[in-house]
Parts: sequence; C-alpha cells; structure tokens
Amino acid sequence: MGLVVARQTAGLHECEVVGNGPDAKGIFLLRMRAEGLSRALAPGQFVNVAVPGDATQILRVPLSCSGILPDEGLVEISYAVVGDGTRRLSEVPVGTSLGVVGPCGHGWGPIEGKALLVAGGIGAAPIVCEARRLGVEGVPFDAALGAQSAARLWGEAALARAGAGEVLVATDDGSAGIAGFATLAAERLLAKGGYSCVLCCGPQPLMAAVAGLAGKAGVPCLVSLERMMSCGFGACCTCNVSLVGGRQASCCMDGPVFDASEVVW
Repeated sequence: MGLVVARQTAGLHECEVVGNGPDAKGIFLLRMRAEGLSRALAPGQFVNVAVPGDATQILRVPLSCSGILPDEGLVEISYAVVGDGTRRLSEVPVGTSLGVVGPCGHGWGPIEGKALLVAGGIGAAPIVCEARRLGVEGVPFDAALGAQSAARLWGEAALARAGAGEVLVATDDGSAGIAGFATLAAERLLAKGGYSCVLCCGPQPLMAAVAGLAGKAGVPCLVSLERMMSCGFGACCTCNVSLVGGRQASCCMDGPVFDASEVVW
C-alpha cells in the first residue's frame, strides 16, 4: 500500500502564536502564523515545539497538526494537556514567538477510493487534518470517533464540516453517541463495506484493534503511531518501532504513519 509521502527536510521556524485556548475538556487549540511551515507541512506529519517557561526542559514537544492553512499562513495544533510541557504550552499567550522544527516524519500520503477514518481521543488531530485534505480533493470518507465522554469529545464538528458522509461517535460512558470505544464504531462502519483503506490514530490498543478489524475485512490500514520522540530527527533511538521480520524503524523518521500490517503489535 503506497500511502506514505516523501519526507521534506525539516527546518527551524519562528512561529507567532495568534490563538491558544480551550476547545474541549482538557484539549486546547494552538494557532500559529507560520508562512513557510504551512506551505511545507502535509497531513500526518508532526512538528517539534520548544515550549517556554522551564529552562531545564531542553527537549521539544512533538505535536500533530490538526489544520494546515497555507493560504492564510497558519498552522493549527489541537493538543491534550497531559504533562508539564503541554501545561506550559496551554499558558503561552498570544503574540509569543515559538521555535518550531518541522515538517517532521511521513504523512498519510495519497488516498484513492472511499476511506474510513478512525480516531480516539486527541488522536483525532491528524485524522481531522487528513479529513480536511480529503474534503478539498473530493475523496469520500466516513469517520469513527471515540472519546472518554461528551465533554472530552473533539473533532466531530470538524469532520462533518470537512465533508464526512457519516461520523459515528462512541464514548466510554455513553454520554455521546454509542456506549463503547471507537473500535465498536469502526466495526459497525466496516460492516457496511465499500472502503478502500482505513486510517487510524489514537491509543495503542485502539490502533492494534482497528488494524485487526481492517485485516479481517481485507481492507489496507494505516496507523499514526505515538512514541517518545525525544529528538525528532532519528538520533536518540527512543522512538523505535518493531516491524515484522525483526526489523526496527524510527517513528520520527520512518513514521509516524506506518502500514498497520507491518507493525508488531
């Protein structure tokens, strides 16, 4: 499945924060003016952000893009506040200049036929970014979207606006959509048939399960993996991914998008 694109050379960009605020419970939307970066990024790639506020933290924070607007020179990042780095990022005021390395990694690549997009939690960010591209290109798609609760649900409206034929929501507590995980929503949509590929991002168990469902349905599947990408350019070897045949790959350089059938789950 030739679905990855050639990686562009990452560079250092100074980006101005033009918006940064809550978008759902525990989820923030960062909007940056980044003329060059917005023209270089592709959906599925990520950026490494130097977050101010603690001089002892020398590592950048890897974040997926949820929106790329080259005509406006903007890049949007939807992120969950889960640690000190993202907490400090949530406190960065408008007008701040951030040092951002990107574009990093491989994106989703070209999609042909009808796609099923599956996301859990903040894994919806790169899925929404791809949905926006598919909508512009006229590629049909449906989406399965999971979250812990209605309050933490993010991406449903964005997927609908992008042109999804159907968005099936699942929440752990049943407060929105069907009660259960995104895997249940994905299974119901896959049962309808007609998909040429599945794209998935979210917690590791979700991606492993969706990869299994897609395999049983005979549909190729791509996954956007999450690893501890400490450097972002393949030097530290902290984000290795085990592939079939005993091979090792670097998530930050060879991914984050992989063919699910090649990943050792």
